Amino acid sequence: MPRVRTIFLSDIHLGTRACQAERLLDFLREHPADELYLLGDIVDFWAMKRGIHWNAAQNTVVQKVLRRARHGERVVFVPGNHDEALRDYIDTAFGDIRVMDEAIHTLRDGRRFLLMHGDAFDQVTRHHRWVAVLGDVSYTWLVRANRWISWLRRKLGLAGYWSLAGYAKRRVKRALNFIFDFEESAVRHAAARGLDGIVCGHIHSAAIKQVDGLAYINCGDWVDSCTAIVEHLDGRLELVEWHATAPLALPREAEERIAA
Repeated sequence: MPRVRTIFLSDIHLGTRACQAERLLDFLREHPADELYLLGDIVDFWAMKRGIHWNAAQNTVVQKVLRRARHGERVVFVPGNHDEALRDYIDTAFGDIRVMDEAIHTLRDGRRFLLMHGDAFDQVTRHHRWVAVLGDVSYTWLVRANRWISWLRRKLGLAGYWSLAGYAKRRVKRALNFIFDFEESAVRHAAARGLDGIVCGHIHSAAIKQVDGLAYINCGDWVDSCTAIVEHLDGRLELVEWHATAPLALPREAEERIAA
């Protein structure tokens, strides 16, 4: 299988029912790499305070990442707001995985990118945590509803993946303004550091674009969009969407009712 130079992942949200661990495993099997950056919200400690959902596939994700690190792949973990407890362990290592507050990555073509989770650019998360928690709960319900909608669309023979959460982001003006402000803040931060761009996550909105003359790269997530950023061996960056190649499972709630 073709090897890539670097993989960037964020917002996996292990420990939640919404985590698309099976799809992530499929993606990782198809993408051996030299370096793997985990850019925050890998484990969702916020949601786990309300209730833990940790299945076999999520456990396999952790084991696979540890195995890749053990076999020589450089793995760097940059914590986000949902796994911020791990920020107490900055500059330490768990096995062969290095925990860092941020990182600088140099592409094969020489461009230098700042790697962060991105919650530092979110004024709601920084200054109004209760609003962020409320929004997180609402987003979780949107994602759960979307699993039913996607399953129903398949049964009706409707082609393509459709995201209820993504539709809400595109249609709600306030959400669009938030995304635009976030992108501009992230790029300004990278520019102030004299870098060529930024790779981040946090807002669950995958992108590769130019903002004010710099590269803005967002990994997306593995609860809804199932996206990752990969750097190919020539330094080219690609946004990979993993819906087309992974099967869409029956929602677990439906499985339980059928079994009953």
